[in-house]
Amino acid sequence: MGELQDQLATLRRKVARIDRKYADGPPAPAPSGTRPAHYFIEQWMSGQVVETPHGRHFETERLYEHHRRHGSMDISSLLELPDDLLGPLSGGEAPAAPVSRWAFLDTETTGLAGGSGTYAFLIGVGRVTPEGFRVRQFFMRDYGEEPSLLWALAEYLAEFDTLVTYNGKTYDQPLLETRYRMARARPPFSRLAHLDLLHGARRLWKLRLESCRLVDLENQILGVEREGDLPGEMIPYVYFEFLRTQQAWRVVPIFHHNAVDLLTTACLTGIVPFAFREPGAARFVHGADLVGIARWFAHAGEREQASGLMRRAIDLGLPDNLLFRTMWDMAALEKRLGRAEAALTVIADLAASPNPYRMQAFEALAKHYEHRERNYSRALEMVRGARAVADSEHLRKREARLEKRLAGRVRATRLPLLPVPPTAG
Repeated sequence: MGELQDQLATLRRKVARIDRKYADGPPAPAPSGTRPAHYFIEQWMSGQVVETPHGRHFETERLYEHHRRHGSMDISSLLELPDDLLGPLSGGEAPAAPVSRWAFLDTETTGLAGGSGTYAFLIGVGRVTPEGFRVRQFFMRDYGEEPSLLWALAEYLAEFDTLVTYNGKTYDQPLLETRYRMARARPPFSRLAHLDLLHGARRLWKLRLESCRLVDLENQILGVEREGDLPGEMIPYVYFEFLRTQQAWRVVPIFHHNAVDLLTTACLTGIVPFAFREPGAARFVHGADLVGIARWFAHAGEREQASGLMRRAIDLGLPDNLLFRTMWDMAALEKRLGRAEAALTVIADLAASPNPYRMQAFEALAKHYEHRERNYSRALEMVRGARAVADSEHLRKREARLEKRLAGRVRATRLPLLPVPPTAG
């Protein structure tokens, strides 16, 4: 009975508020060509309209609690990421800093082409806290609120040392720098180390996955299946519709899309940099992933590390097209490391079976036997093997030269020994 009385009392209070609202008659319609002062976004989401020295904008904050999971990743594990995790993948550009000082940033914009006519109408910044992963979102309800939004974003980023994005070096940061310049304000990014996770993710997974888009990695790597998500290419049109109609419910899915993108970026940061920081300790299931990291180490001049990773990748198993390319690359690394015999073994394996590198393998063996071992008959055999795979004028000339050398050696062995003339006196 008491519960019913409480519900009736609540209903009476709501009716009283409605009566007071319309006590003086219905509100006058807004003048033609003007927009209402109140955008009602705060009625759809928890948050508040924020006043700054440059005007007003809307902010909201949400927390993904530490006990929750995002696919295969425990959100609580983000707090345990080591301070120096980002150093190797960033090429030393990201110095050691506590994970609580990393800002994960993502923008939602009015277009994908960039340029001075593209606005970032929603900017999300995620951070790792003891309570979980916290996302703050800065939203401009109209173009006139951009200066206020940019000012608040700069103030918030002052709390961080490192910026982590996904394709942010190519898109998000340049776009925001343009918006700050258009607003005659100083961009806040010069003091922040910046790790763009896209490049490491591509190194790690492009040989195995068809796409390294963030949403695809979210599904393929983390095992997250988004339901009812707003496609990224539709976001500008939805925002334009919001500007036209002022119906705030239209943009609510954009907030969700942005927040999940940030959470996914944070979770991938707990996976990708580890692979480049300690590949020997990382647990890999797919050989192709190891090959991607090995190529990164080879490019950085870490040949010993690269060669070992390629051997591990071959042991794990690779599709034929990637296997033969990896064997060829590994032979080149072994040669540069001064391990000619190890390189020769790999090259001989390539020459033994049909593959795209068989002709090059035969030719490499021919050079070895001709110049290193002076075994011209063996070198000639390798050249003929190469010609059987793919003939060329270069190979024919090499074959003719070897045949000439062999013929000269045979004639030399058949010449009779001449008597030594006696010495005078």
